[in-house]
Amino acid sequence: MKPLFYNENAKELARQYLSKTFDEVHQSWSQFLPSIIKNPNARILDLGAGSGRDSKYFAELAEKTHNSNNGSDKSSGNGTDNNIQVFAVEPAKALSTIGQNTTQGLNVKWLEDSLPALSEVTKQEVSFDLILLSAVWMHIPPSDRTRSIRKLANLLKPGGILVISLRHGQTDEECKQRKMHVVCADELKSLATDVGLVTKLETPKEEDKLGRNHVSWQTVVLQMPDDGTGAFPFIRHVALNDGKSATHKLALLRVLLRIADGHPGAVLRRESSSFGGKNGDRVILPVGLVALYWCHQYKDLIDTHQLYQSPNKSPNMGFMKPDGWHKLTHRTASDYRIGNLFTGDDAVALHKTITAAVRNIKEMPCKYITLPNSDKTVFEVASKPVKAKSSIFLDLQTLEQWGEFSLPESTWLAFNRYACWIEPVLVSEWVKTMAGYSGNAEYASAEKQYQLYQALNWLEPKRTTTEVRNRFDELKQQLPSDEQVRCVWSEKSLSKSYDIDHSMPFARWPNNDLWNLLPTDSQINNQKSDRLPTEHKLKAAKNRIQHWWKQAWLEPSDQNASTISATTNQRFFAEANIALPGLSSDNESVDDLFEALVMQRGRLKDMQQLREW
Repeated sequence: MKPLFYNENAKELARQYLSKTFDEVHQSWSQFLPSIIKNPNARILDLGAGSGRDSKYFAELAEKTHNSNNGSDKSSGNGTDNNIQVFAVEPAKALSTIGQNTTQGLNVKWLEDSLPALSEVTKQEVSFDLILLSAVWMHIPPSDRTRSIRKLANLLKPGGILVISLRHGQTDEECKQRKMHVVCADELKSLATDVGLVTKLETPKEEDKLGRNHVSWQTVVLQMPDDGTGAFPFIRHVALNDGKSATHKLALLRVLLRIADGHPGAVLRRESSSFGGKNGDRVILPVGLVALYWCHQYKDLIDTHQLYQSPNKSPNMGFMKPDGWHKLTHRTASDYRIGNLFTGDDAVALHKTITAAVRNIKEMPCKYITLPNSDKTVFEVASKPVKAKSSIFLDLQTLEQWGEFSLPESTWLAFNRYACWIEPVLVSEWVKTMAGYSGNAEYASAEKQYQLYQALNWLEPKRTTTEVRNRFDELKQQLPSDEQVRCVWSEKSLSKSYDIDHSMPFARWPNNDLWNLLPTDSQINNQKSDRLPTEHKLKAAKNRIQHWWKQAWLEPSDQNASTISATTNQRFFAEANIALPGLSSDNESVDDLFEALVMQRGRLKDMQQLREW
């Protein structure tokens, strides 16, 4: 965190910073920039953005490169959509205010944050092509540098670069007033090597651009060649090589992968590791959510397909209790999802089922999944007792009651970024494991194992739009002509044919939440198909999308409004707040929800390289 000095002297400091151009300050590494800006979906993090000079340069260069806002005819092929987003981070509020004015009207998102935690940045669940620390590293105490470089490495995309300028030479007064520390390029490169970064450039020391004789500068450019954390090989080792007396380990990995891929909003917080080494920061999830999804994936395997999950001839697993699991056999896997309400005996049984699942997760896979060549466990559970009640609404706040689940941030990011590659490995190994159990002998042959693959379908709620379609029909019959529902993409009146569209394509990101289902013109929906709307198209539809959310679910004014219960409103936000990045569990703002939707669009584009519409 920058000291009081930067707030008290913001105007004078801003004048100094803005007196020099980006090219004057950063010419030594600028050769890396064109290939980054060439990518119309690049993400750039300006950490310690100050008065906004560098963020402004990035945003304006992106617009110039992609012919944005200059009247070019994109249909001629001379222009491309500019989806480049710059994240400007500045802990000094007074400087940040000046910076926001400097970048006004540009695609720059300002955050108040600082190393080593970078809690606001990590909440965004975004990885970056370029991270710039200009005149920042000397403010990081040596004791925080290991954690800081690890955090920065975790935020880089594979192939992404980290640019750090090092200030050499500080007076005693500057060290005291501005909280500066001695820096060393060799120390920085050593820390970078430990987290898998490679050095691409180390410049010689250069004179200070502001003419201070006692100050010189040096730039180090680091690159992430792959995931750089060892998380991917670790996951593969647990999935393929680790001993398995039951399917518990595979089940836990798949649950965590599903949460990371589909529910970035489930992260309660990040915190420093409780033990040293290279394991880094940890991601904290509600263990009740882990247990809920644990039950979700085992439900049909055991109750419907009667597949054994251990070598024993008993089909019963440790979490299947008479007063819990066995009283919910009439329920389906899709009932175990965010936004559902259980009441009466079912609620009591679900409370007990989740409690038993938490205990089983803690005592089985978490106890036996350890770091390579170590007895140190990788996953940790801090559970709490929960009294069974006659009603349970499945949202993040409810599931927090059972306590917390902790995993390495590097493992979370590997699940988050590589889900579509990791999940087939987990499913294939699960099939192989089940086929080897004597209780499942009838599936031992290769030609029978396709049935095991079918049984392992995650069974997302069926791709049904019936509930939303019925709501649309109610509104269509009762609203006056001047308030008729319109296509969110084209604003066409939907008086005739219409479809209910998934704003984020279901085929690529299965999600049937209320916020993701939108009324559209049938012809427009056919054009969109399974493509991802561009950021420009999504933002252009903001008012129409938010109007639909309010009209249908949040502020209904038709005759059927009384049937749109408070539970529906609660469900709407419960689903959104856990599925989208950066939202708090108690968020009820549609503006914040839409901003998170735009963020999720960018995440899907980055992670899956989807075709855009």
